[in-house]
Amino acid sequence: MVKRVVVLDYGSGNLRSAERALARVGADVTVTSDLDAAMEADGLVVPGVGAFAACMAGLLRVRGERVVGRRLAGGRPVLGICVGMQILFAKGVEHGVETEGCGEWPGTVEHLEAPVLPHMGWNTVKAPEGSVLFRGLDADTRFYFVHSYGVREWELRPGPGFAEPLVTWAEHGVPFVAAAENGPLMATQFHPEKSGDAGAALLTNWLGVL
Repeated sequence: MVKRVVVLDYGSGNLRSAERALARVGADVTVTSDLDAAMEADGLVVPGVGAFAACMAGLLRVRGERVVGRRLAGGRPVLGICVGMQILFAKGVEHGVETEGCGEWPGTVEHLEAPVLPHMGWNTVKAPEGSVLFRGLDADTRFYFVHSYGVREWELRPGPGFAEPLVTWAEHGVPFVAAAENGPLMATQFHPEKSGDAGAALLTNWLGVL
């Protein structure tokens, strides 16, 4: 069965690149800011490029944070990409300014410490046992990153009746969260839509859970 996916248009993100990548792996893709369509789709993709604060402002403008929250409350899949992943966390700090995020995960998006920034290009990741997104991919598989900020500490801890999220790490100067899988909420710091066959395989794995 073909999966219906909405790429949320809130004024930030590689919308057409994401659309083409998802269509390539067999999804029926719509790029829209319509919240009803976003709610009804089998899967919702939240892209994002640029500054945390600007992306969060754009998301709030179209009330995108509400549809993300409502979908997750109903167990309906959401995939964040790059800054679309970052804004799912509690807050971002850029140039000393703190901006509130969606708060779906605790944690802070902050500047990476590395000799060269942005972190731009191909890098490997360390995926945990049981990962859905990285199923079938070799440990030396590379993905395409473009960012200067990231989550350097994972703060969500498991509790009674609460499964531990699966967190994938990468390193550029310091370790940072490269991807996370937490029930219906999944996200990648890298760009699967720019990661060639590896990105296509990851998106295929995500479509498989819709």
